Amino acid sequence: MDFESTASKLPEVGTTIFTVMSRLSEEHGAINLGQGFPDYDPPGALLDALARHAKGGKNQYAPMAGLPRLREAIARHAERAHGKKLDPETEITITSGATEAIFDAIAAVVRAGDEVVVFDPAYDSYEPSVVLQGARAVHVPLRLPGFSIDFERLKRAMSERTRLVIINFPHNPSGAILTRADLDALADVLRDTRALLLSDEVYEHIVFDGAEHESVLRHPELAERSFQVGSFGKTFHATGWKVGWAAAPAALSQELRKVHQFVTFATSTPAQHALADALDVTPSLVAGLSDFYQKKRDRFRELLGATPFRLFPVRGAYFQLVDYAAIDSMPDVEFARQLTTKVGVAAIPLSPFYAEPPDAKIVRFCFAKNEQTLEAAAERLKTLV
Repeated sequence: MDFESTASKLPEVGTTIFTVMSRLSEEHGAINLGQGFPDYDPPGALLDALARHAKGGKNQYAPMAGLPRLREAIARHAERAHGKKLDPETEITITSGATEAIFDAIAAVVRAGDEVVVFDPAYDSYEPSVVLQGARAVHVPLRLPGFSIDFERLKRAMSERTRLVIINFPHNPSGAILTRADLDALADVLRDTRALLLSDEVYEHIVFDGAEHESVLRHPELAERSFQVGSFGKTFHATGWKVGWAAAPAALSQELRKVHQFVTFATSTPAQHALADALDVTPSLVAGLSDFYQKKRDRFRELLGATPFRLFPVRGAYFQLVDYAAIDSMPDVEFARQLTTKVGVAAIPLSPFYAEPPDAKIVRFCFAKNEQTLEAAAERLKTLV
């Protein structure tokens, strides 16, 4: 068979920039502040729970929609955190990571010829998932320097074909957050349309300086038309466990589950049991997450003060954007490669998050690292002039 003649369904997609930079970091022995994963273990109580459930025989398929006890724990958590009562039987689905939940939601409701609005800079899984449905991604840039939504521009981007709008706050890569007024403005735009909302909230528990995360679950009008996606990997420093969830009204959840059952069917059983324990038995692990990461943010920003980088504000998540214009004029992908190979610190360039990158010199560092890692990286970055 002539495989070269087979037309690609994703002709514009190559290897994700996160894989490229992590591989380059490993090849050159660089400190990896690029890909967004911690270099420390999940809480000991969670690891003990995983071992206990694995040794206790919880190793076969979980129910397709997820363990009832985990879905019930998420429902209790949603009511505590967002004041929203969810039906764990019909409105919560456990997925193999948030990326799967996002794909499932898009595949469930987006059809050929539809349009999906994404806000740039956007996480790179959104558009390929849209394209695979035969639909088109409509890119709306967030306003610099604060990475806020331009609601007038959003209105102009909407059409009769708009089926879905995807938001991501706290935002990767900028750390921007939404306010209640933003949710009200978004509801105004969507009110008389057929568009649904997909809210990627994987960093919902990492919000700084006394702010609160304004989930779509807190907004009754938006909640009625939304998929809300969460991630245990981000919350419990366990990205490799790949456990996430999607919360949505029963009719939307039913359609999402039709896709989910043929993508992964079920997610790791002992991990689900362990996470249910963590949500109910040790809720302080969630409650203390913002303070935990705010200390890391503040320390990393202090360390970068001795470098030529200009730092962007960080309101949430665990990434720091920096402007390197005072250091070099090269494009961001090239600069990130040079940082990795010459300086020994891996970063992620900003341009792969855009359909049409702005004329900016910006890269992203991840500060979800041990203090020793951040200090070692800063020492290397201080050599830049």
